[in-house]
Amino acid sequence: MKILFYILLALSSCVFAQQGSLIMNDSALFKYKYDKDLLPTSFHKNNRDTLRKKMPANSIAVFFANPVRNRSNDVDFQYHQDPNFYYLTGYLEPDAVLLIFKEEQNFDSFKTNELLFVRQRNIEQEIWNGRRLGVNGVKKLLGFENVLENSTYKDAQFNLCVFDKILTQTPKNDIRDNPNDRGDLYSLVNEFKSDIEKCILNTDAFSLAQLMAKMREVKQVEELVLMTKAIEMSCLAHIELIKALEPLFTEYHAQAIVEYMFKKYGSEYVGYPSIVGGAENSCVLHYSSNRKQLNNEKLLLIDMGAEYHGYTADITRTLPISGIFSAEEKTLYNVVLAAQSAGIKACLNGNNFWEPHNAAIKIIQARLLELGIIKDASEYRKYFMHGTSHYLGLDVHDVGLFGKLKPGNIITVEPGIYIPEGSDCDKKWWNIGIRIEDDLLITEGAPKNLSESIPRNADEIEKLMKERSFFNEQK
Repeated sequence: MKILFYILLALSSCVFAQQGSLIMNDSALFKYKYDKDLLPTSFHKNNRDTLRKKMPANSIAVFFANPVRNRSNDVDFQYHQDPNFYYLTGYLEPDAVLLIFKEEQNFDSFKTNELLFVRQRNIEQEIWNGRRLGVNGVKKLLGFENVLENSTYKDAQFNLCVFDKILTQTPKNDIRDNPNDRGDLYSLVNEFKSDIEKCILNTDAFSLAQLMAKMREVKQVEELVLMTKAIEMSCLAHIELIKALEPLFTEYHAQAIVEYMFKKYGSEYVGYPSIVGGAENSCVLHYSSNRKQLNNEKLLLIDMGAEYHGYTADITRTLPISGIFSAEEKTLYNVVLAAQSAGIKACLNGNNFWEPHNAAIKIIQARLLELGIIKDASEYRKYFMHGTSHYLGLDVHDVGLFGKLKPGNIITVEPGIYIPEGSDCDKKWWNIGIRIEDDLLITEGAPKNLSESIPRNADEIEKLMKERSFFNEQK
């Protein structure tokens, strides 16, 4: 295995030396030319080194890039890298596998504790789908020393059984096969599965997930910079919509304003499908059709966050479409606001992760009882059926261990009340759905509300809605 692998490494170097002039003179290597605030290579390398220190003796960790998802026929969704893979490599292309070794491995005349297999350059494909980094590009821009073409993974003939632990993620189950590409993700995963058949008892998916969750739940300085930017641009977008909202909007008009503002400030994606639900749709937690004519009725719930360099915001506001909350709407709005304020106060270093949720529940239970909407405290779940908080980061529902809150955690606080038509309460409450969500940074002291620039108080929202947006002048 060692001799073969060394030959493969040498051959790859020769092949890409021939393409060197093309690569080094190509100043438009992927997005790296255009964005000057990407995470530094040291960030990703330090993450690999940290993981390596936490791995058990004589172990290997195996990470696969995300699959390409098909939208329809020959049109794919815009590619999004697996968050763990990005966290460890900075690589933004598909069809790749990363191997991290606890101890240095001998491959004839060189030693390494990590290997990255990536797509080769392909000029014809790049004309259609954009430039690839290739082996030399990864070495130059991502700081890896040992990089090979993904098509050579099968020839490497790893004996994984020599490792006491094979730490791996559970491979995705929606991978398509390109029969003409022996280095595509389908081939990489199948080869890996074949390699571990004889040592399946050494394979451990749970431990790797726990290790990555522990690392990612505490945000580093470089991550906080990007998350703050994602949240700030999301705040500006929400504020613009509050000013621009008109009674005869459709849900998609509101969506378009917010997503335009995301793009205006540099967001690559939305962090998740935009939720813009008016009236009865405000009671559907993950509503995303966004096609309703608003017609000056009820409330509009907007749950939207920008993603910037992989990191996402997650913010929700609920607005009166007419510009003024009705008496019932304002009553329930203030219940949710009080619950959220109690949850935010509980976002303290050392508190249990679930304490903000418990604090919000107490408020909602007591007030729904007082209003006669429920008859027993246990019935609150009919109208508040989700958790109050989740971690936020490279995933909108980011990984974490759900233990004690720590400085560097970013979590949401997002209680809600949703009373759909036909509910077992007075009809005056029907089709009122309210959620208020902010992004909280846990510190050594009081939590920092990163999205506090958007009004939460009902009177302040009504006041801001009286202002004009430049969108109101567009014909």
